[in-house]
Amino acid sequence: MTTRTRTRRRIVAGLVAGAAALALTGCGLQPATSFVPAAEPGTIKRIDDLPDGAHITVTSKNFTEQLVLGKIAVLAAKAAGFEVTDETNVPGSVAVRQLMTSHDADMTYEYTGTAWLTYMGHKEGIPDKTEQWQAVKDEDAENGLTWLDPAPMNNTYAFAVRKEAVKGLGGITKLSQIADLPADQRTFCVESEFNSRADGFKPMLAKYGLQLGGSGANAIPKGNVDILDTGTVYTATDRGTCNFGEVFTTDGRIKSLGLQVLEDDEGFFPAYNVAPVLSSSVLSEYPELEDVYDQISPKLTDAVLQELNRQVDVEGREPADVAFDWMVKEGFVTRG
Repeated sequence: MTTRTRTRRRIVAGLVAGAAALALTGCGLQPATSFVPAAEPGTIKRIDDLPDGAHITVTSKNFTEQLVLGKIAVLAAKAAGFEVTDETNVPGSVAVRQLMTSHDADMTYEYTGTAWLTYMGHKEGIPDKTEQWQAVKDEDAENGLTWLDPAPMNNTYAFAVRKEAVKGLGGITKLSQIADLPADQRTFCVESEFNSRADGFKPMLAKYGLQLGGSGANAIPKGNVDILDTGTVYTATDRGTCNFGEVFTTDGRIKSLGLQVLEDDEGFFPAYNVAPVLSSSVLSEYPELEDVYDQISPKLTDAVLQELNRQVDVEGREPADVAFDWMVKEGFVTRG
């Protein structure tokens, strides 16, 4: 084991040990471990002349979508012939970011908006997906990190309505149409963080000509807003507690509960496209990794991640199994 690997293990041990010991209650998850099913190359081929002992460390955050993406990344690297240290399931975005910027991890899937707003400290996101990706790619190059091409999936904030209520709300499909509704129909379920964010609920209402509180024609009475836990927002929206619930666009519960996402037609929400992020030095040493992950990204759409997330959150399947079955279905790997 190299000095770098030993150092990495010490840094991550404290982060991962607790998370790996806990079930992710409320999501139907068992602890994520370093296990992935045995896989053989498919369209992802073993890299020619890859030296013995070629190694890559993959990390991810510890929520459903990140666990699935992390296992996809691990399976891809193994199919390409790498020895892989699986350090997925790290608690928190900041801890994963530290692993990447310290180069104690080599690869992760990250969201453009998260990097821009949370890590890089910019006050406003960029709604245009390509411009947002290019901005984080350019800035992170200074940190020795390379952003590969982004996936179509955009796990941004949105508001959803239960499908059976759409007709009674004037056939609503866009956020701008909320302003056309009577005040008593402008009811919302949001999580506490979104309610207080600088890029959250109040600025969003302002963008669409609405105001929280007051009694004017564009007012949202404070009693029309329920502040709930993240998971509860989905069920409350489905049950009619409110007409409009704050959601994440790739969450599997949108599909399973029959919710309909409203179009952000004024472009308020930043782009949160996911992209493979690699240590620039590792990518320089193994440039073939770009082709490995570029094969996968175009297939990662909102609909695909909704379904993969649903299998974990609703059916209770293991993220590694969900990732593996999808990789086999797409032909990236074959069963070992």
